[in-house]
Amino acid sequence: MSSSKPYQHPADDDDSEPEMIAEDDVQEVVDDMDGDEDVPMDSDDEEQGEELVLENDGIAYFDQHKDSVFAIAQHPVYPHLIATGGSEGDADDAPGKGYVIDISAASSKPVLPPSYNSDPSSAGAWQPTELQPLFAIDGHTDSINALTFTLPRGDFLVSGGMDGRLRVYAVGVPNTGTGAQFKYVGESQETEEVNWVSPCPSAAHPNTIALGASDGSVWVFTIDPAADPSNPIQIVQSYFLHTASCTAGAWSSDGLLLATVSEDSSLHVFDVFGEAAAKNLVTDNGQTVVSLADADQRFFVEGGLYSVAISPSGGLVAVGGAQGAIRVVGLPRLSAQPASRTTQRAVPVQRGPAGRRAAPSNSSNAQSDPSAGAGVVLAALNVQSDGIESLSFSPQQPLLAAGSVDGSIAIFDAARSFQVRKHIRGAHEGESVVKVDFVRAATGATAGWLLTSCGLDGVVRRWDMRGATATQEAVAAGLTAGLIKEWKGHRGGGEGGGVLGFVQGADGERVVTAGDDSVVLVFEA
Repeated sequence: MSSSKPYQHPADDDDSEPEMIAEDDVQEVVDDMDGDEDVPMDSDDEEQGEELVLENDGIAYFDQHKDSVFAIAQHPVYPHLIATGGSEGDADDAPGKGYVIDISAASSKPVLPPSYNSDPSSAGAWQPTELQPLFAIDGHTDSINALTFTLPRGDFLVSGGMDGRLRVYAVGVPNTGTGAQFKYVGESQETEEVNWVSPCPSAAHPNTIALGASDGSVWVFTIDPAADPSNPIQIVQSYFLHTASCTAGAWSSDGLLLATVSEDSSLHVFDVFGEAAAKNLVTDNGQTVVSLADADQRFFVEGGLYSVAISPSGGLVAVGGAQGAIRVVGLPRLSAQPASRTTQRAVPVQRGPAGRRAAPSNSSNAQSDPSAGAGVVLAALNVQSDGIESLSFSPQQPLLAAGSVDGSIAIFDAARSFQVRKHIRGAHEGESVVKVDFVRAATGATAGWLLTSCGLDGVVRRWDMRGATATQEAVAAGLTAGLIKEWKGHRGGGEGGGVLGFVQGADGERVVTAGDDSVVLVFEA
């Protein structure tokens, strides 16, 4: 397993490559749960029809999908409303299908286990709640692989499909929060296949979303049926800078910048609403504040980029790609925001080629210049051994989490030049980590430290990244790096198994999953 150290700023005019660090510099490394012990081959009993018994920690389930659940979204105001999307079957011509469910019907598990019931198998024993759909999402001729509710109030539900369609539904929720109604608004089809959809968080630009497509294009739409009933989905911007599939995108917290990455190993951070142009902060192409690609060897990641995240302060963008490569790049400051712990000790900036801005030599000027450090590669990390599928910045702590195809999770300390704080090699038993996400509204001593992850092993896990605070359950599983909870119920280990995504609200009290086994489960923290 190789590891690397964040890019260290060299002396002036020194073009040396980022310095590598040894494994000893990692603060904590957690080995695989199974160690180096031999694992016996699977027997043929399963093929002969032996029933597979799954442990289910869920308090509720939804099982009306007929194939993999690829996408999941949660209403921003009424978090009990969950949208899920996938395919109507495994045939090549199967249409896309989605549902909206209400998880408020799920009852919590009793404090005492079922064994304390006089008859655990009786009709009166507690059972997980079977959820029913409130609404069916139809109209896609291929799988739904992207879903979102618009911000700030979830006025619309948007579905994106492998058929290239973007379909929009108006969401009406009474003040009671129950009895939600959904009405089809319209659709747009500007590309052959939608890869992802992301809502803009800017209150000044409500009901705006961005999507990335398989042809590399990036589109921004605003949904406003009242302005033009004949054209409710209006194109705000379209970009064609990527030369291969656009794999991921993320908005800055103020909603002014949109960062996207591609299989061509490029990063573009778009000035969607012209705020940067008004301050003369755009690059030569007039569309972006940062544009980096394979021409810049300090940034280049062979094999493509597949994940992106912007820090809460908006000062950093992290991208993840093939072979465990992560790059952290500076962004200009467009809106007045207090300095965050994430950027307190960023590596000094340096001069760079087109697409990167040089920092003023005077440190006081650098603090007042909004362009200082924009486009500069601040860290080049390579601790994990396979593709980086997911990145997440902590909302309150100077931490960056990365989930890898190699089954590991790495935690980097942004306040210490992105040193590796923790490397959990066996986080998901050698199966790919699909998503990592910090709990946004954790309070008290755990604020900013709680991380949720899911993987193709079919398990969802909750970690406390302060240190080795493992429970007895974690120790029994061989995980001693802060595992505080795990939820099982999905099949894992290969095709037709694993958790492909989750939502957890602001407080993380309920985690809702999208399963490759066609099941949606609700877990309770």
